Amino acid sequence: MSPRGQAARAMPQPAEPPVRRPTVQDVAREAGVSPSTVSRALHTRGYASPAVRARVQAAAERIGYVADHNARNLRSRTSTSIGVLISDLRNPFYADLAAGIEEELRAAEYQMVLVNDNGDPAEEMQAAETLLAMRVPGVIVTPVTAKCPQVLQDNGVHVVCADRELGRSNSDVVLSDNKAGALELTEHLIALGHTRIGMLIDETKWSTGAGRLAGFRAAHLDNGLVMNEDLIAYTSFDANAARQTTRRLLNDHEVTAIISANNVLAQGALAELKDRRVKIPRQISLAAYDDVPWMSLVQPALTTVDQSTVEMGRSCARLLLARIRGELPAKRRIVKVPARLIVRGSTGPVPR
Repeated sequence: MSPRGQAARAMPQPAEPPVRRPTVQDVAREAGVSPSTVSRALHTRGYASPAVRARVQAAAERIGYVADHNARNLRSRTSTSIGVLISDLRNPFYADLAAGIEEELRAAEYQMVLVNDNGDPAEEMQAAETLLAMRVPGVIVTPVTAKCPQVLQDNGVHVVCADRELGRSNSDVVLSDNKAGALELTEHLIALGHTRIGMLIDETKWSTGAGRLAGFRAAHLDNGLVMNEDLIAYTSFDANAARQTTRRLLNDHEVTAIISANNVLAQGALAELKDRRVKIPRQISLAAYDDVPWMSLVQPALTTVDQSTVEMGRSCARLLLARIRGELPAKRRIVKVPARLIVRGSTGPVPR
């Protein structure tokens, strides 16, 4: 190759110009309307006739227009994004909660920014700082510590705590009626003749666990039974730990039924009973708080308390949006979603 050819080959090629995104003005020209009409038609705020709205939407699709929410937020100094901080997206409970929240937010034209903090206080605070930087007007959180909702509120963000309440807070709260649900579940077992009922529980400092333990105790008291405190088996929020705790409970005590305080603990309890080849419910009854899909698929299917988790998520979103719109008085709200007992094949009469 000649030196001239080598020099030409070594010369840098001009960069391709960046692809230009269609703008509101482009949609307006395509649809034959003004830019303000495009904004009203695409964002459903303000009036546009159905015919004009359809024409604008068709024009936007033809030229590939996508709304720039960040630019709109900067212009209005507000955000249409809502932060959602949850503890474990792999757990069906939190996935259903997020699904209910997203459904309600989407209908109100808000976007959900979902963060999985893995139940870790440091990750939760880091996520809160990120959401503050995004200038979100509201956050729904399943709090790991009381600090997170407090920091958000101190910075002018509306907060709804979902599923649990930690300490004294000014945040609105949406909860399952934990005490009533656990009481009904325990009374179901007592009605079957069980008086030696073990309870697997991972925490009682949050309102969730505290309410379920309170319902368990209340059922014994209401039915004139003396409860053996040794049958309350404390464990951690982990299926393997719950399995080992179930093993110790069965080795050390004679129980005819076990209640697991949530779906993760139920996994561990069921695994231990299956490993021991215990016949459910002929030899021991097993029940759980927090119905998730796998519980109806195993044999026998588990008797559970359904928290109506998707509806809980919807309630959180509705409450938060009402706060953002200024539709509620300043006083905090505590919303309790009714729990529902579902009786299946895993509970039966006490063994003779």
